[in-house]
Amino acid sequence: MSLGARSQHEIPDEELVRLFQSSRDPRWFGELFVRHRRRVYCSCRGFFCDGAAAEDAVQETFIRAFQNIHAFLGGSFGGWLMRIAKNVCIDNWRKRRPETDLAEADFDDAAKTAPLESTYALHTAVEALRTEMKSLPSEQRRCLELKIDGYSYQETAAQTGLSIEAVKSHLQNGRRMLWSKMEGTLSQLP
Repeated sequence: MSLGARSQHEIPDEELVRLFQSSRDPRWFGELFVRHRRRVYCSCRGFFCDGAAAEDAVQETFIRAFQNIHAFLGGSFGGWLMRIAKNVCIDNWRKRRPETDLAEADFDDAAKTAPLESTYALHTAVEALRTEMKSLPSEQRRCLELKIDGYSYQETAAQTGLSIEAVKSHLQNGRRMLWSKMEGTLSQLP
């Protein structure tokens, strides 16, 4: 099937990147933006409580991606874009955080906010969850990752090429498997 006969929505991300790199035609980058803006926003929103800060981070992410698209050499465009989003969020957080003089810092309050044991237990549980997710069948893992990133059933189906019913089934089975594997770890959390 020729490029002209296919809709922009049917072209894989990596091919859209190559088309944009070679032609600089904004419609190719626009399609990448439409496909990934929600995922990037959900990720940034998870980093910032403020919706406006998340929107600023999304805008900066796509500006950086646009400016550095020549550096994308292949692989997962979504993964590359999410790495940019993560770096943008960290940069923005660093700019926004108040500078505190160590002599003025109240370390007693910091020690009271989160006991070391509960912080360690939560970190251990998150690491165990990541490990268990890697052990899931690939379609279940991919559906869960997209759901965590804020994709709807329809969007997940479009991204994976599965039917909506298959996406729901993979999500249910993946959640069930994770729950059974993580039950002991979760019950130990404070």
